[in-house]
Amino acid sequence: MRKIYVFDTTLRDGEQSPGVNLNTKEKVEIGLQLEKLGVDRIEAGFPAASPGDLEAVNAVARAVKNATIIGLARSREQDIDAVKEALKGAQDPCIHLFLATSPIHRKHKLRMEKEQVLETAERAIRYAKQYFDKVEFSPEDAGRTELDFLCEVTAMAIRAGATVVNIPDTVGYMNPSEFGHIFKTLKSEVPGIEKIQLSAHCHDDLGMATANALAAILNGADQIEGTINGIGERAGNTAIEEVAMALATRADFFQAKTSLTLSEIAKTSRLVSKLTGMVVPGNKAIVGANAFAHESGIHQDGMLKEKTTYEIISPDIIGLKESKLVLGKHSGRHAFREKLIDLGYDLDEESVNKAFAKFKDLADKKKDVSDEDIRALLEEKLVDTPEVFTLETIQVSYGNQSVPSATVRISIEERGVREQKAEGNGSVDAIYNAIDAVTGEVVELEDYSIKSVTQGKDALGEVHVVLGQEGVSAQGRGLSTDILEASARAYIDALNRLIDKRKSPGRRDKMSLI
Repeated sequence: MRKIYVFDTTLRDGEQSPGVNLNTKEKVEIGLQLEKLGVDRIEAGFPAASPGDLEAVNAVARAVKNATIIGLARSREQDIDAVKEALKGAQDPCIHLFLATSPIHRKHKLRMEKEQVLETAERAIRYAKQYFDKVEFSPEDAGRTELDFLCEVTAMAIRAGATVVNIPDTVGYMNPSEFGHIFKTLKSEVPGIEKIQLSAHCHDDLGMATANALAAILNGADQIEGTINGIGERAGNTAIEEVAMALATRADFFQAKTSLTLSEIAKTSRLVSKLTGMVVPGNKAIVGANAFAHESGIHQDGMLKEKTTYEIISPDIIGLKESKLVLGKHSGRHAFREKLIDLGYDLDEESVNKAFAKFKDLADKKKDVSDEDIRALLEEKLVDTPEVFTLETIQVSYGNQSVPSATVRISIEERGVREQKAEGNGSVDAIYNAIDAVTGEVVELEDYSIKSVTQGKDALGEVHVVLGQEGVSAQGRGLSTDILEASARAYIDALNRLIDKRKSPGRRDKMSLI
C-alpha cells in the first residue's frame, strides 16, 4: 500500500483557534509528542508573526529530531528570511509558502491579476529555494480557484523548484466529489506532476474536512494536512486521527496508510486538549469520551457476545486500555503504581509518591476514583510555569439573601503569605476580587468555562480561564472536586502565566492564514 505523509499544523493553524495561545514550552511539549506519534512533518508556526513565535519555532526545530520541521511564510522575502532564521538547528527544515489564487482573493485581498500572482509566487519560490531543499507552496483558496488557472499555478511551482504543492480548501467550501476531481485533474493535466508530492489541506466549515481529505487520497494526494482533534481556524481542520484510523480500518478500500504510531493517538489528543484549553466533544470520532462507550441495552448485549457487533475499532489500537482495577481510599501504593503502568505512565519514585498523595486526598472525597480521575491528577500541570502566587486557603460565605464574600490566603514569592477578604456579585466574583486585592494585579477576565472531567456528583471539575492585561492574554487551568477551589486555582495559574509572559521577550500577534 502506498504511504500517505502526515503534515501536522496543530502548532500553527491549530493555534489560530480563538482563545488558544501556546507558549514556547507548550509548543515544544506538543512537538515532542507529535514526534512520538510518528508525524512526518510538523508546521511549528509562522516566524514572521512576532519575535516570540520565531523563538518558539526555533525551539521546536532544535528539540524535534525525527520529523521535518516547517515554518510558514507569505510570498515575501522578509517572511522567508524569518523562516530561515527560525529553522536554524533543524535537522530537516522545510519552508511553506502561500499566496491566494481564487478570483475573490485576487480581486479583494491581493488586488492582483493572474499574471501578477504567478510572478509573485514564482519569485518567492525561487528565493526560498536558495536556502531550502524542501519547499512547499500553497495556492490559498485553491478550492475556489479556476481549475485551469490552478493547473497553471501548479506547473509554475514545479518549474520554480517546489517539492510539495498543497491544495487548500481554505474555507471548507468543497464536497468530496469536487475536491477529488481537482486532484485527478492535476495528476493528469500538469506536466512534471510526478516530480512533486500533492497535498490536501481541508477546513471543516461544512463538516466535510475528513471526507474531503480522504477523497483527495483516493484521487492521488500524497500528503494530508490537519491537526490533532481537528482544531483550527473557525470550525477547524481535518482531524489527523480520523484520517489515520479511516485508512487503518478500511485499508481494503483505500489501499493506503500512514506511518503513525496509532497507540499514541489518545495521549496526543489529551495533551493538545489540556494545553490549548479546547475541550474534545464527547461524541468526537476516535478520541471523544463516548467513542468507545455503549449505553443502549441492545448494543451492550451485542458487545458482551461479540465486540465487533458494534465496535469497528478496538480502543487499545489508539492507546486506551480497559482496566479491572477499582481504586478507592483503601487502595495501597502497589495497586496505584500498577494502575499508572496500565494507563501508560512511566514515573520515577518521587513522582509516584507525589501522585499517590494527591490520589489519596481525592479518594477521601470520592467513593470511587476512575481512570480519568487519575489522568486528570497527573496531567493537571504539564508545563512548569514559575509560581509567583500560590493558593494556600480559601473560604467563601454565600447566601441568597446576602452579599457573597470570600477570604483567600496566598503565598507570594519573596513576600510571604497575604490574606484578603472581598465581596462580589457571586462566589466566583468575590474570590477573584479577593485575589486581585492580594496580588495587586489589574487584569480582565476574558473567558471562564467549567467542564466535568469525570462523572458523578463527586466528579472532578476543571475550570479554564483566560485573563488579559495590556494586550497580552494567558490561560489558566484549575482542577478540584470543589468548583470554587478550581476557579481560584485557574485564576492564579493564569496570573502566573501572565507574569511569565511579561518577563519573556516578544509578543505573538496571530494572523488568519491558510
